[in-house]
Amino acid sequence: MTTNATTSRRVAEELVKRLGEQDQEGIQELFAPEIDWFVPGSARLPWTGRRTRREEVAPFFTTMWSAFKQGMSKVVPERMIVDSGDVMLLGTFTHTAADTGKEFTTPSAMHLLIEDGQIVRLHLYEDTLAVEQAFSTD
Repeated sequence: MTTNATTSRRVAEELVKRLGEQDQEGIQELFAPEIDWFVPGSARLPWTGRRTRREEVAPFFTTMWSAFKQGMSKVVPERMIVDSGDVMLLGTFTHTAADTGKEFTTPSAMHLLIEDGQIVRLHLYEDTLAVEQAFSTD
């Protein structure tokens, strides 16, 4: 396995570009066949949890994006830190829950591990309480 900062940065930049385009199939192509994916959450948020296969990436985005009001999301990338195969993407997400109409903003950190030009790990860290409350009708 060979990994260098230049390749890792290129893959991460392509991921950010495809996220902005909401190209779930294109995003999926960036991942290795076997992955370590974790997005914390709860059963109320069906896109959260663990994934282990490339084929699970596109459905994650299809499910998540359909839960947000179209055209109401804002992603503000703030910083990319690259150290060999490790990449940290820091930013802020603002979305509006489609079912409740509640807007939420959460700082986020996404840790990627890139090996041989493919993403093998994605762990997302965000304010899961704020996300959960936006989808709650209580």
